[in-house]
Amino acid sequence: MSNPVLIACAHGTRNAEGQAAIRRVLAEIAEMRPGLEVLEAYVDVQEPELGTVVAGLPEGAAAVVVPLLLGTGYHVKVDIPKAIKDRPEVTAAPPLGPDPRLAELLAERLREAGLKDDDGVLLAAAGSSLPDGSVDSEEQARLLAELLPNPVRVAYGASAEPNVPDGVAALRAELTGAELAGAGRVVVASYLLATGYFHDQLFKAEADVVTAPVLPSPVLAEIALERYDAAVALRP
Repeated sequence: MSNPVLIACAHGTRNAEGQAAIRRVLAEIAEMRPGLEVLEAYVDVQEPELGTVVAGLPEGAAAVVVPLLLGTGYHVKVDIPKAIKDRPEVTAAPPLGPDPRLAELLAERLREAGLKDDDGVLLAAAGSSLPDGSVDSEEQARLLAELLPNPVRVAYGASAEPNVPDGVAALRAELTGAELAGAGRVVVASYLLATGYFHDQLFKAEADVVTAPVLPSPVLAEIALERYDAAVALRP
């Protein structure tokens, strides 16, 4: 019996660099698992749209949708289940985050950006309109804080509070009120997969430093395959 198809489903972006970064993840998945069929899909902005990809599968073909998303939100809880609801042989895996390996990657990006011990870190996630949509980002922040001596807080690009500008202001006030008044900078850790609209907005929040996004890194392909394998193991 052949392995189920892996449908790698990302959000989508109009940013060419961001598109290339996501397609590199698909290529890395294929390189790590020769013979596995890997299909590209999106929930917004780009094509092919996930529902179209699922509908195009041969009748009865098994597949696993792996969200190339960093947490549980509307796309994971609503859009993906809607796209596969008429195909019982197609299941969905959890998103990529939270995960300790992402925390290590975020810490690496912070070090690359010149993080100092007295800086404050603001983990900037995309945000979700769902009431529990912040849980995953908060857990990722906790995992990151375990690796750093710095205070780590969370803010969101949209649909959740605090937004990134407010988060920067609050963290700056917190640092100013600390014993080392005025010594630390506010460093925004971009908890986004790739460059695009949300990453561009981070530079408008008046932080002292903004890190590069999570990609490029083969870690994302490794996690995606792990999510795929776990979902396959749960199939009847």
